[in-house]
Amino acid sequence: MKFEYTGRHMDVTPAIRSHVEDHFQKLDHIFTDPTVRAHVILEVEKNRQIGEVLVHWRDHTLTAKDTNADMYQALTRAISKIEKQALKLKKKTIDRKQGAKRSSLVAPEPDGRKAVEASPRPPRIINARRYAVKPMTPEEAAMLLDDEPNQFLVFRDADTDHLGVIYKRKDGNFGLIEP
Repeated sequence: MKFEYTGRHMDVTPAIRSHVEDHFQKLDHIFTDPTVRAHVILEVEKNRQIGEVLVHWRDHTLTAKDTNADMYQALTRAISKIEKQALKLKKKTIDRKQGAKRSSLVAPEPDGRKAVEASPRPPRIINARRYAVKPMTPEEAAMLLDDEPNQFLVFRDADTDHLGVIYKRKDGNFGLIEP
């Protein structure tokens, strides 16, 4: 595990470094990946000692921040928060892997006794994008849609203030849907 320290309004002492590294050594059973990076930020504001720990592990960033009168206590509590987050994340990935069906249960028998048919997946709704619904007349919406590659356009009718949808038909004309 690689450590990076940042001290804001204070110097990072070797004692603080060894304190943090000793606590993270106890977490070696969780962070087995050698590419784990920890960024420890130490900050002093008046009589408050703030310890913040950022751990970059796999594709995740775990963050914890604690404020205390003692810097060592703040760092200890922040590292325990990181430990809880890491255990929760690790348990989640293990449960996901163990919850998967084994291929021997899903695959057909080699002699073909058990035929498995693939079931079609249900259609998914995919949010494409969001855009502002502008007030305009249906004729203006048709002219705007004619210039765009989209197949439909949602607009607010300037006369009635209702929403409407104008779409391109296969015959080249436009269809209008109003509530």
